[in-house]
Amino acid sequence: MCIRLKMNFIVKKLFLSAIMVIAILISQVALAYAGHLEDIAARGELLVGTTGDYRPMSYYNAETGEYEGIDAELAEILAKSLNVKLVYVPTTWPNLARDVQENKFDVALCGVSRIYERERTMALSKGYCVTGKTVLCRRDKAADYQSLEDINKPEVRIMLNPGGTNEKFVRSRLQNATVIMHEENAEIPGLIAAGEADVMITDTFEAVRYVHMNPALAAPLADRPFTVINKAALMQQGDQPWLNYVNFVLEELEADGTLPQLREKYLR
Repeated sequence: MCIRLKMNFIVKKLFLSAIMVIAILISQVALAYAGHLEDIAARGELLVGTTGDYRPMSYYNAETGEYEGIDAELAEILAKSLNVKLVYVPTTWPNLARDVQENKFDVALCGVSRIYERERTMALSKGYCVTGKTVLCRRDKAADYQSLEDINKPEVRIMLNPGGTNEKFVRSRLQNATVIMHEENAEIPGLIAAGEADVMITDTFEAVRYVHMNPALAAPLADRPFTVINKAALMQQGDQPWLNYVNFVLEELEADGTLPQLREKYLR
């Protein structure tokens, strides 16, 4: 009888210990993802990751010291909705995924494309700007680049920056072309105009913007992009309330006409 009572006591003690361990683990997981909403409120700042090199989404204007573009305005609206200060955290396309996963900022807003690879390891908001990959070239050579086949040749020099969907597209669809890597995305259009390379593969938004800025450039296939891509906010996985909040803000901006106005302002 005593042995049985002792065994029952031991079993109960082990059971309670196991419950305590599970509770601690659950609380630690909850704290790990407690969330960006709580963290943002506590620090009084919204940390927004941006490459700052992508007109017209998010571009750092060295003359004004300000970020410009549709994503820059969305970042301001998001911070205002939370009653906190907006703070930009610079990142790069090669480091973007790592910086998101290491929680270096709350959200990335810099012309991020919704693609399966990102969705598997990070969280993407609902899309709010549809675009696609196209070609940017010199105006006097526009007739030479009317299809992927025209570009996918060894004598065609494609200049691109590393780490983003532009590189992914070129590596998978234009394997015969000659690739020239250049770290600064914002410098590539000028280098194309100067003849340092023949074409740049980028989103229609960016190609059209640079054509407006430089009459020496052309985007002959802007109305017939090679792909269809949606832009989104990018976040760390596991924080559903934060993802819900970002999506809520985007939905409200769509409903009240703000997003359509921003698209008209920056993307036309």
